[in-house]
Amino acid sequence: MTSSTQTDVLLIGAGIMSATLGTLLKELEPSLSITMVESLDDCAQESSHGWNNAGTGHAANCEMNYTPARADGSVDIHKALEVNTEFDVSRQLWSYLVQKGRIPDPQAFIHPCPHMSFVWGEENVAYLRARYKAMAAHHCYRGMEYSEDRAQIAQWAPLIMEGRADGQPVAATRIVSGADVDYGALTHLLVAQLRQQSGVEVQYHQHVDHLEQQEDGRWLVRCKHTQTHVHQSISAKFVFIGAGGGALELLQKSGIPEGHGYGGFPVSGVWLRCDVEDIADRHQAKVYGKAPHGSPPMSVPHLDTRIIGGKKSLLFGPYAGFSTRFLKQGSLSDLFRSVRPGNVLPMLDVAKDNWELSEYLISQVLMSEAHQFEMLKDFYPQARSIDWSKAVAGQRVQIIKPGTDKLGTLEFGTELIASGDKSLAALLGASPGASTAAYIALQVLQKCFDQQLTPDGWLGKLKTIIPTYGVDLREDAQACFETRQRTAALLKLEYV
Repeated sequence: MTSSTQTDVLLIGAGIMSATLGTLLKELEPSLSITMVESLDDCAQESSHGWNNAGTGHAANCEMNYTPARADGSVDIHKALEVNTEFDVSRQLWSYLVQKGRIPDPQAFIHPCPHMSFVWGEENVAYLRARYKAMAAHHCYRGMEYSEDRAQIAQWAPLIMEGRADGQPVAATRIVSGADVDYGALTHLLVAQLRQQSGVEVQYHQHVDHLEQQEDGRWLVRCKHTQTHVHQSISAKFVFIGAGGGALELLQKSGIPEGHGYGGFPVSGVWLRCDVEDIADRHQAKVYGKAPHGSPPMSVPHLDTRIIGGKKSLLFGPYAGFSTRFLKQGSLSDLFRSVRPGNVLPMLDVAKDNWELSEYLISQVLMSEAHQFEMLKDFYPQARSIDWSKAVAGQRVQIIKPGTDKLGTLEFGTELIASGDKSLAALLGASPGASTAAYIALQVLQKCFDQQLTPDGWLGKLKTIIPTYGVDLREDAQACFETRQRTAALLKLEYV
């Protein structure tokens, strides 16, 4: 038996991306009918889950992979500024929902937490000093602190200094206005408030196995219930594929020419996790180090304060690995099924040019538990193995993008791909991911709903939700300070 329904908007995947886009669309156009389908039994069970997701308030404050050194020793902060101000969009959306009462208490998902960068060794100290000089000169990083004083750094984060070798050059930066975000909790809050609104339906255990555009421009999407195996067809005016690692296969099934040639390279991860209260309570910061040479950005080592499910823990990692799965609960055949005639050459070209990444992943897979723990002790010299356990992170699928100058390039960000007729959009990629979900949702609006973004349409309401829409916070210091002060008060964060 096959049932059939119609909807204005179909959201495939019940993670932070679909939840954010659905929330924004429903605020802008309350009459829209929205259907969300998810193959698992609840929302936020893959990359959006707190234990799976590394994107905890990424604002490019401490992640040094966003600030590469130039040949002359200066530091390029261009990418960092992009990510930094994209996080402001998320803060504005969340603040609007708090004001509206759609999120009753922001502390259900977000908490103040200083963001720190920490390095050791003369060469790394010189780099961090140059990085601080470039960032502190920009208004977006007002309040950033820098120190090479061991006592000062120990005051900021005692665990990383206790037991450290005397005479080792060290340096750290700190921004106290950082945040820790539980995107699993946030996704649950967003989905819950969506379900309370008329015209919204959320269906679990629904696996999408076919997408086909009809002559009238609508999409016919076929789903199968994972338990009853009953099929249903959903007819939608607009489809958003926000299925994390599963988005690539669905993009390929859609057949839109804009998705031709794209491939994916899966990277898995493992954390070390400490739930000992006495230890977790002594570390109140996200401390990022420098990534090993040749490693992907998602593998930047960091010792993180995390509040997940209301409980404070520490996470260290992630240690990268390789799996052919595109989702944590996916199939070992995911990678092989993604290989198509159109993306074979781009994938081979990327493989040829990324031997360092391959070698790095192989070394991580072969790394012993003792070696993994030694990496933790580089950050936390007095760590004891008895206090730590392993936690498997979510899967990340890095984008292999068809190129113009090259057959293919490996991308480490996110990419939004939209059909020419604006009826379908798919999100591929990983970091910074969840932290910029609201910014990505705005990109969907601009690409696919531009006709509604007019003064007579959605524009006025959008500027109520995102007051700085159309303002470049990298250029307008006053607007930057004002929005951060306002959202800090509403979200109960620090402001400097």
